[in-house]
Amino acid sequence: MSNQAKYDSLREKFEFFCFQGYNYSVENGEFSAKFDFFISSDDEKIEFHPCFRIPARPFYHWNEIPKPLLENLIFHIGMIELVSYWKIACPKTVIIKPFSLDEEQIRWWKKLYFNGLGEFFYVNGIETSIDEFMHIETEISPLPAVGRNDGILHEQTLIPVGGGKDSVVTLEMLKNRVPAIPLIINPRGATNECVAAAGYTEEQTAIIKRTLDPTMLKMNAEGYLNGHTPFSAMLAFYTVLLGFATKSKYIALSNESSANEPTVPDTEINHQYSKSVAFENDFRHYVEKYINVDIQYFSFLRPLNELQIAKLFSRSKEYRPVFKSCNAGSKTDSWCGKCPKCLFTWLALSPFVSRKELTEIFGKDLLSDNSLRPILDQLDGSVDVKPFECVGTVGEVRACVNKILQTDDNLKDTILNGVAKTDDMTVEDYVAQFDDGNNLPKLFENILKEGLNG
Repeated sequence: MSNQAKYDSLREKFEFFCFQGYNYSVENGEFSAKFDFFISSDDEKIEFHPCFRIPARPFYHWNEIPKPLLENLIFHIGMIELVSYWKIACPKTVIIKPFSLDEEQIRWWKKLYFNGLGEFFYVNGIETSIDEFMHIETEISPLPAVGRNDGILHEQTLIPVGGGKDSVVTLEMLKNRVPAIPLIINPRGATNECVAAAGYTEEQTAIIKRTLDPTMLKMNAEGYLNGHTPFSAMLAFYTVLLGFATKSKYIALSNESSANEPTVPDTEINHQYSKSVAFENDFRHYVEKYINVDIQYFSFLRPLNELQIAKLFSRSKEYRPVFKSCNAGSKTDSWCGKCPKCLFTWLALSPFVSRKELTEIFGKDLLSDNSLRPILDQLDGSVDVKPFECVGTVGEVRACVNKILQTDDNLKDTILNGVAKTDDMTVEDYVAQFDDGNNLPKLFENILKEGLNG
């Protein structure tokens, strides 16, 4: 059965998806919450109960968050968590019971779900449209009113850390310039070691431990629909909750301008949709109108491209042994050396880090692994579709390849053997850019520009 046929069949079987409710508690300083979702057919009801907990830290102020605001924040985390469970069977109707949504909100959530699932639909060969893929119904209880909560937020910055080079650059540039708290979702070796390398202890780090429902994992293994969901959008809503818990006015993400390029040319399909400036702008507007007007969500690295970030990262050698960007190797906290993320990270760093040092970082010389040539062809635009990974633009890859072709005489038995130099922009051209399409407060823009000139 094709995935399109499976999609159509499951939508007929399961009439609706329901966000039934949630509960939360604070015990001994630890915050925890659980969501209640289910999908329903004539003869079957399947429940999902994902949850998360936030271990106690001295900088949390749970009791000072007004109850209506806290309810609002948790509800919105449920709204983004549900898409991972909806996609199992893709019911035509989604029923939201905790609170009502107005028409603008319904359009906003449908846009996020549809664009955030663009890769899911594309990879699974599912044809649908934003009008027909989902109908959202809500109950009549209004959301707690949005407002200004003077005195709750301080001039402090929350910095999500993923263990890769981008968040390391943000952390390194801001840690001594503004009061900052690192934030990690589901810590692993690379995230913990990067934060430690920046000088933060575990007690100085905000941690979210998020748990997927095992029923979803079981159904994925049984052959129900599965695929990519907008993780960065989920992270966005969690950061707003943590922003109020830590009284941090600023949330500084590490998404770059390169994330705006579609994965599939001439479409809106972008693996990094929820890292794009389009999502960032939409999210800021939504938060201001429906959650709170004071908190400031932005990407500190938005004015920069991948090569500028790689250059900045290369200055901080203490992070080279500990950072990891490889999704395939995340469970073992290693570089797999076989995936698009590994090869792109190598190429992006290559103008600023020697081939010998890169070999030490990755555990092998990726240029000498000829099995990676098809991945290079995807990254540099030799084939139409880029890898569905968080990688840079085709132009950035070509600039790095050109630089290697100019400076490395030992390429005969490598993946660059026979590659022709292009007339694209140079690495130097990219390093000189600054994208004004960003939301940086002036203080952060000044810090970034000083760092670029340093």
